[in-house]
Amino acid sequence: MHEDERTSGGRPSDNGTTRPGWDEYFMEIARTVATRATCPRASVGAVLTRERRILTTGYNGAPRGVAHCTDAGCLIADAHCLRATHAEANAIVQGALHGVSLQGATAYCTHQPCSGCSKLLISAGIVRIVYRDAYPDPIASLLLDEAGVILKRYEPETARA
Repeated sequence: MHEDERTSGGRPSDNGTTRPGWDEYFMEIARTVATRATCPRASVGAVLTRERRILTTGYNGAPRGVAHCTDAGCLIADAHCLRATHAEANAIVQGALHGVSLQGATAYCTHQPCSGCSKLLISAGIVRIVYRDAYPDPIASLLLDEAGVILKRYEPETARA
């Protein structure tokens, strides 16, 4: 890799503007992906990358062939919507549907993954997760740490040229 994918700060370009760093770039794409979410309880997006290339994306919404929460309402149990599939799971499924290996990839998520999604990300071979909004789940943190997956909270740039 010529330029570290983990670089969060931007670099000045020839015209004097600042290009976003890779973390900032992919987090902004994850935020845009989240705008497709169909569960009104949360708009969550995930972008899975490797070597600065997007492999798959996912947002939270109903499975294929099932009515969206925005059309049929949420199915709530224990304060969670059971109709919607989480963004991270949808991104992994997209890889499976299209034969895309996720081994060694980085996940950019608008929200910190829950324990269920963390297990899926670990099993899919994700090695690094960058998230913006905290969703504290001590079991997820424990499992990610045990599996050696890097979990990093993204802190957006405050000043841009």
